[in-house]
Amino acid sequence: MTGRLHATTIVGVRRRGTVAIAGDGQVTVGDVVMKHRAAKVRRLHHDTVLAGFAGAVADALTLFDKFEQQLDRHQGQLLRAAVGLAKEWRTDRYLRHLEAMLIVANRDQLLLLSGDGEIIEPDDEIAAIGSGGPFAQAAAKALLENTDLDAAEVACRALRIAASLCIYTNDQVVVETLPAAVTEEASV
Repeated sequence: MTGRLHATTIVGVRRRGTVAIAGDGQVTVGDVVMKHRAAKVRRLHHDTVLAGFAGAVADALTLFDKFEQQLDRHQGQLLRAAVGLAKEWRTDRYLRHLEAMLIVANRDQLLLLSGDGEIIEPDDEIAAIGSGGPFAQAAAKALLENTDLDAAEVACRALRIAASLCIYTNDQVVVETLPAAVTEEASV
């Protein structure tokens, strides 16, 4: 069976110090759904970083591996690792042909990474990629502006809204979160 893998939907949300990244589980080849529960969101670097991908699965897994190497090289510093990956992605003969995008986050930052060398930190604490990305981003923005839901619930609901509109996105949602850091005053 041949056909291009269609992107998925990944959305990242930061609210009150908590970050959540949600992804759907659908893998589509041509006009056939091949899998319903793929894992497209991962924890990296000792569970301090979240990452989600949209695009070709093999390409995204390669990028996860390369990004984890960059995180190790830069002692978990998200932005420095993202810059390192972007440089490698653009200059490596093999990597520059990969067709995927990533959303990566730690407790302090949310970034969108592309093979064009783009590293985007969104202004409104929302990032979305994939075929249903615009739907998920619009839904997350509305939910952040009009509800008091936490980051995980906003991401989950935004993805379910995207799934109701995008044929390449399903409602088998996986959400990973990094809670706000506990301050010493709060723990006393």
